[in-house]
Amino acid sequence: MTMYAMVIEIYNNCSLLVQDCSTGQDVVVFAANACRFRAGERILVEYSGAMTMSLPPQISADCIRRVSGCC
Repeated sequence: MTMYAMVIEIYNNCSLLVQDCSTGQDVVVFAANACRFRAGERILVEYSGAMTMSLPPQISADCIRRVSGCC
């Protein structure tokens, strides 16, 4: 699955808090390269489709790329 999102915050353990552009929902994204992104950037997150039911929900990204024009 893919999610277009805007990075809201970077956490110390190299995870991202993002806002899903299609739903407006905040989601925590875990990925090895998460610390390479900055707040305000628009990204495309590829993930398995599995999402926790926590608040905010959490996903593990297979791939994160910068994009322009979403949100």
